[in-house]
Amino acid sequence: MSQVNAVNVEISVVLGRAQLPMQQLLRMGRGAVIPLDAKVNDSVWILANNYPVARGEIQISDDRIAIAVIGPADVYDFMASGG
Repeated sequence: MSQVNAVNVEISVVLGRAQLPMQQLLRMGRGAVIPLDAKVNDSVWILANNYPVARGEIQISDDRIAIAVIGPADVYDFMASGG
């Protein structure tokens, strides 16, 4: 079991995407808002070490935000969406 504990996995969630000119990005300061292309009920991508492993759904409860896993990821769908 100690070998399993030695494996580092970075989990990230893609909520949406945005394209910004570099100049605009450099002018942004703390608290800047970047509009994403996602809508309220869109599912999100869950990545492990930048590789799509699952689809998820945002859940908000009180002051906490969580992602519920709703199914496996389709790598080809992820690539087609610009991943």
